[in-house]
Amino acid sequence: MSFLGSAPALADVDGVRYLFTDIDDTLTTGGKLLPQTYQALWDLAEVGIAVVPVTGGSAGWCEHIVRTWPVAAAIAESGAVAMTEDKGRVSFEFWESEAIQRQRQAEQLAFIAETLARHDGFGLAHDQAFRIADVAVDIAGHEPGAINALAAEIRASGATAAISSIHINSWIGRYDKRAMSERVLLALSGLSLADAGRAVCFVGDSRNDASMFSAIGNTFGVRNIVPYLQELPVAPRWLSERPAGLGFSDIASILVRAKS
Repeated sequence: MSFLGSAPALADVDGVRYLFTDIDDTLTTGGKLLPQTYQALWDLAEVGIAVVPVTGGSAGWCEHIVRTWPVAAAIAESGAVAMTEDKGRVSFEFWESEAIQRQRQAEQLAFIAETLARHDGFGLAHDQAFRIADVAVDIAGHEPGAINALAAEIRASGATAAISSIHINSWIGRYDKRAMSERVLLALSGLSLADAGRAVCFVGDSRNDASMFSAIGNTFGVRNIVPYLQELPVAPRWLSERPAGLGFSDIASILVRAKS
């Protein structure tokens, strides 16, 4: 395993107890969860590192993840809702309340539908039906200028628009990945992100991970984040040489070795 630039020393990461990670193009590779990446999640769990996926992906997908993956919790729709599982029962924590967030989503869906009519070729993400708070627009095949223009129009309406490697995620509400991650960390450990220090790390791949890179000291980017580094207020501390889920596997190996 190797890293672009300097690699973390084991002493840098031997205190990690909680790993927050993006999913699309961070855990997945070409849309698939590779066997070595899934094994890496089990390896982390076995040495006592609690993994929390934090994604722009749908609540429906994250309910499956928290039921079937070796994770402590899952955060869906860019912080709209967090989920935990105990003995087959999944508990949901909404940022505000399910009723409020569903109503705001309905309003945003109407606005996005009108907006997309002015932006040729864009459409809703295939998993929109499984979302409860945000609206996701598929950006595959579109030029960066067109993607940025659409996101800017959404933001001008007062909504949030976060650009990932696959979607523009849009929502109404004062939350993001960092805000809900802090709430989840507090529930798991009694610590804030600021107080947790070296106990927490994050792995991400895109611009919508900016708030996490800014809030956490020990951060990793997988190689495919390189084109976006200049757009991030704070860059990840370490970069894997391999992309996506392969890079995540290398990062996990370092963390597991540090614990061993």
